[in-house]
Amino acid sequence: MNEYDLAIIGWGAAGFAAAIKASELTNNEMKIALIGHGNLGGTCVNVGCVPSKYLIEASKVYKNLKNPLYAGISGDGSLNFQEFMESLRNFVSDERTIKYENVIKNFKNVDLIKGSAYFKNNNTVYVNDTEIRATNFIIATGSRPLIPDIMGLNNNYYTSDNIWTIKDIPEKIAILGSGEVAIELAYAFSSFGSEVHIFNRSNRILKNFDDDITSELIKSLKENHINFHLGSKIFKINDSGSGETSIQTEDGIYKGFSHILVATGRIPNIDSLNLDKAGIMYKNGIIVDNHLKTTNDIVYAAGDCVDQPIKLETLAGKQGVTAVNNILGGNESIDLHEVPWAVFCEPNVASIGYTEKELRDKNIKYSTRIIGLKNVVKANILKNNSGLAKIIADDENKILGIHVLAPNAAEFIIEGVYIIKNKLTYNDLINSMHIFPTVSESIKICGQSFIRDVSKMSCCMD
Repeated sequence: MNEYDLAIIGWGAAGFAAAIKASELTNNEMKIALIGHGNLGGTCVNVGCVPSKYLIEASKVYKNLKNPLYAGISGDGSLNFQEFMESLRNFVSDERTIKYENVIKNFKNVDLIKGSAYFKNNNTVYVNDTEIRATNFIIATGSRPLIPDIMGLNNNYYTSDNIWTIKDIPEKIAILGSGEVAIELAYAFSSFGSEVHIFNRSNRILKNFDDDITSELIKSLKENHINFHLGSKIFKINDSGSGETSIQTEDGIYKGFSHILVATGRIPNIDSLNLDKAGIMYKNGIIVDNHLKTTNDIVYAAGDCVDQPIKLETLAGKQGVTAVNNILGGNESIDLHEVPWAVFCEPNVASIGYTEKELRDKNIKYSTRIIGLKNVVKANILKNNSGLAKIIADDENKILGIHVLAPNAAEFIIEGVYIIKNKLTYNDLINSMHIFPTVSESIKICGQSFIRDVSKMSCCMD
């Protein structure tokens, strides 16, 4: 039997962050087991955030080469997709080496153990038929794509785990789902020239955003030649065997798809952990308290395996660190309304704080202001002004939520994080000088719309 101070199950964002933080706080004296299988680094670097953003950014370059935005500029834009995808895979490999494989070598107190762990009892796990006992555990096993039960959906589909193996641009692709992964990959493939169809039984997209944001986004995505089939259940998928697939829905049959991508959500990787043996309760993930402790006092959980509405790499890393701090005597918790969201289509969607729906459900009084990006000079310069900025405030002018549909919104939503975290008002926002011209100025202009008609306001008006 091997004994450790801390055993971490899962070596993705949450597990790695936990191992590094525990090492830092104990001067590399804590004996740590970091247990995992598959590529080091988990979902984000290997099949999630990193390759998807590489794909999106490249697709924008190609689209703008084929369709220049400015008068007097022309270009043809050629594409060797196989060569591009090889560069994507090489980039992922390099980032995994730099950010994970090389980094962990700095922590000699961390033993990497490759294998699948499962609990024997409340303080012992088996890995590769070896018992590992620890004073504390952190479960950080992440999540995997949810595959819906649809007749005919056999092995004829891709997910966000394996779409990176494709060699040719899909001629016509059906994307099942309308969440963040679905929207991002739909945008990328449509920008590369694929005919893209999104199918979802719900009549909306991006369930964590208000309807005014998603309605405007749908308009923008339709301009990028994405077809939406919302509010219609899929009954059957028919594979002709000759490379073409049809999808039968309540509304009819859609034919001629060369590829199917399943992006209907993610489920936690907890099935094989034998949690009952350790006295750990779970439902739609592992149940934790505000300090990330499970129903077993020596076991914490972090990241996508937790029963929580948000699945983000940044949240996973923060929770890994928070779990370690609490194991070492801290009393930390994370307010999920201080966690920023972003979807990296173009324009970006970014959000922080409460949505209107959440406030209505809590019977909290609020007021909103929305400004179109046509009021933002930099958005007009970028020829990308179809978005909006929205601020929600309470009766005392305190800002409760900021939601932006704009170019680079993922880059500047951090301003909203500081505003929400520090409980600032729209007067505080207005009194803060911004750079002109920037798209981030949209947040300040939206704040100014609480006190004046911004259509009667000059540039740089304070």
